Amino acid sequence: MTIRIAVIGAGIMGADHARIVAEDLPGAVLQVVCDMDAARAAKIADLYGAQSATDPEAVIARDDVDAVIIASPDFTHAPLSMACIKAGKKVMCEKPLSQSSAQCLEVMQAEEASGEKHIMLGFMRRYDPAYLQMRAALHEGKIGRALMLHNWHRNGSTPAADFTGAMAITNSAPHEFDIMRYLLSTEILTITATQPKRSDDKVAPVVMVLTTADNQVVTVEVNNNAAYGYDVKAELVGETGSIGTNHVSYTRLDKDATKSMGHDPDWRDRYAEAYRQQNKAFLKWVKGGDYPERASSSWDGYAASVIAETGVKALASGNAEPITLTTKPEFYSAHKGADA
Repeated sequence: MTIRIAVIGAGIMGADHARIVAEDLPGAVLQVVCDMDAARAAKIADLYGAQSATDPEAVIARDDVDAVIIASPDFTHAPLSMACIKAGKKVMCEKPLSQSSAQCLEVMQAEEASGEKHIMLGFMRRYDPAYLQMRAALHEGKIGRALMLHNWHRNGSTPAADFTGAMAITNSAPHEFDIMRYLLSTEILTITATQPKRSDDKVAPVVMVLTTADNQVVTVEVNNNAAYGYDVKAELVGETGSIGTNHVSYTRLDKDATKSMGHDPDWRDRYAEAYRQQNKAFLKWVKGGDYPERASSSWDGYAASVIAETGVKALASGNAEPITLTTKPEFYSAHKGADA
C-alpha cells in the first residue's frame, strides 16, 4: 500500500519534508509539492519526480492525494488543517496549529465533529532521542521526583529585522512549551517573562519562569541573537540526580593550542533524526495504525498557544500570569498528550 503525500509549502521546512518523504519513507511517495511561488514549488518537485501546484485547498481535495504535510506560513496552518478535516485526510501540520488559542479551539471542534482525529502536530522534539531518554529516566525513577526543568533555546540571529520579544515567545518558545508538558506529564499553571537590556537595537533574550500543576519550576531562555550558532539544550533536575541533553559534534579541531567543536547553523541537523521518526510515525498512522502515542494532538497545539499568549501578557505586565485552559474534551483524553 503506497501512500501519496502532498507537501504544502516549499520553503526550508517544506523542502526538508519533501526530501524525507521521497528518500526516507518506504511505502510513501511524494505526489505533489504546493507553494504560492510556482517556481519554488516546481524546483522542489522536480528533484523528486513529483507534481507541483500553487492552490493548497485544491491539492488537499485531489483524489490522488492520500495525506498532507503542511509546512506553509503559520497563519495558514489552521485553515489548511480545517480543509484536511473536511476532505477526510490525515495531516501532519508544522507548529503552531495557530498562534490564536481561539482558532485552535475552532479546529478542535471541527475535528471532534468529524468523529476521528485528523491532525498530528510537528512538535518533533517528542521524537528526539535526547528528550526521549530524559523522559524515560524520569518515568523509570532514575532521578527521583522531578523538581526543575531548565531549557535554553538559542539562535545565531533573528529570522527578521523586526523580530520582537513577544515573537520569541510565540514563534520560538512553543517547542519548549510542548516538550515541558510531555516530559513532566503535567500542565503549566503560571508564567513570568522578562528581558535584560542589550547595548544595541537587537532583540534581547526572553527569560521565562513557569510553574506546573505538580509544583515544579521550569525555566526557559530564548535568545534569538546568541551570535555563536544554534544551541538548544535542556536539563531535568530530580531529587536524586539530573539528566541533560548533550551537544553533538562529530569532530573536534585541535589548532593553535586550542580545542574547538562547531555548533549547528540551525535546527535541521540537530533534529534530523527526530523529523524522520516523526514522519515515519505519521505514515504508519495514515496506513491505518493507531494515533501515534508520542504525537502532539490539536489539544496539545491549543495548550502551547494558550501558554504563549499568556507569556506575551506576562512580558508586558511584568507579573506572573495564570494560564487557564478550557476543559479537555473527552475526544482527546484517549490520547493523553502531556499525560501519556
